[in-house]
Amino acid sequence: MYAIVDIETTGGYAANHRITEIAIYHHDGMQVTDSFHTLINPGRNIPYYITGLTGITSEMVFSAPSFEAIAKDIFARLDGKVFVAHNAHFDYSFLKKEFESVGINWQSKKLCTVRLSRKIIPGLRSYSLGSLAESLGIAITNRHRAGGDAAATVRIFDQLLQRDRESHIIKALKRNSGETILPPNLPKEQFDKLPAKCGVYYFHDAHGKVIYVGKAINIKKRIAGHFTGDSREWSKSKIRNEIHHISYELTGNELIALILESQEIRKLWPKYNQAQKYRVEEWGIYDYEDRNGYLRFSVNMVTRGSRPLKRFSSKGDAWNYLWEKVRTYDLCPKLCGLQVAKGLCFNYQTGECCGACMNVESPAKYNKKIEEAIQSFYVTGSTVAIIGKGRNVEEQSLVLVEKGNYLGYGFFDNNVSISDIDAARNFVRKSAETPTVQNLINSYITNPRGAEIITFAN
Repeated sequence: MYAIVDIETTGGYAANHRITEIAIYHHDGMQVTDSFHTLINPGRNIPYYITGLTGITSEMVFSAPSFEAIAKDIFARLDGKVFVAHNAHFDYSFLKKEFESVGINWQSKKLCTVRLSRKIIPGLRSYSLGSLAESLGIAITNRHRAGGDAAATVRIFDQLLQRDRESHIIKALKRNSGETILPPNLPKEQFDKLPAKCGVYYFHDAHGKVIYVGKAINIKKRIAGHFTGDSREWSKSKIRNEIHHISYELTGNELIALILESQEIRKLWPKYNQAQKYRVEEWGIYDYEDRNGYLRFSVNMVTRGSRPLKRFSSKGDAWNYLWEKVRTYDLCPKLCGLQVAKGLCFNYQTGECCGACMNVESPAKYNKKIEEAIQSFYVTGSTVAIIGKGRNVEEQSLVLVEKGNYLGYGFFDNNVSISDIDAARNFVRKSAETPTVQNLINSYITNPRGAEIITFAN
């Protein structure tokens, strides 16, 4: 027995919205045997844009029963039935959340008429309820209302039952089919071919545009986690309906997966990546020559197109770094932008500055110390190769860091020996250093997590 369902709601995701209307049709595989329909008081005002779509107003549901009041009746109508809906995940997630709120544990086998239609009636322009009904010659009365949409879904399901020559419905109901967890527009064949390996994966919309980038130790397991609702943030987005294709790139290990994920998000700017979507604030140390001929430092935010001598994740880190250089190379803190006092800097008064701030120390002598300090910016870090697992048993991975700065990553055959920095450079794909990537590198150098660290002479 099937329960063909449609609901209307106060918004697009179950975590923060409520049901306002429900229609249920019982179907025995041959015909409709029973039906049920009611408005539901969601206990909150219905947003104007929802009223504009459905025609349901807050006044209309004021005297309607709450879900709690009719939960047992609805449960009795769904219990033991195969749950059928157009884009079944949407309706199912709302009902499950409503049942949980009143202490009812409800689970059901599911059939999605979007996914079934793609298999049984392939080649249509669109599989939205309106377009699919039009393609099949089904007129929808009372569109965007639970009763009208559920009645149309019944007629669509009738046709799917009649046309299902390859038993797609029976296959979808098998316990391990995976059909019930997948987004409505994603071919199951693509999901089945996903590797259980480490890498970066991409979700594409109907036009091929990347809308989400993620990394995983096990790509297939991670993606399945998205679809089963284990990722809380996904319950608040419409991404499921937009996923039409999945692609991926194997990386062999987590470090390269993290690096590639970060770089791809910054390059592609996918609409559903939130954590790294916003540009990270960076601070940099810059040098310039003043009108008296003294080379000076300043600490400012890094902007597009600017070329700092060195980058930092915070202004405090940049200042602390500069103070170390002031002490090491006897620099003037005022000319380094660390003090703003008028006249002589505080350090000159204590004997720690040679007086460049008041022309006591000549530009030629002071600038030589500045140049030595600048040179030290580039030799403070180690030159290392981080060797890890490759994409297959015949290769290894390589992440190259030169004088403390990330250079790139690549792969090389097991029979190749990485003996020096020049040999290592031949295998890496150069890519941009970002604060996120640099933090990842520093973390792995400190804690290799099974990787091998090879140190080269600077």
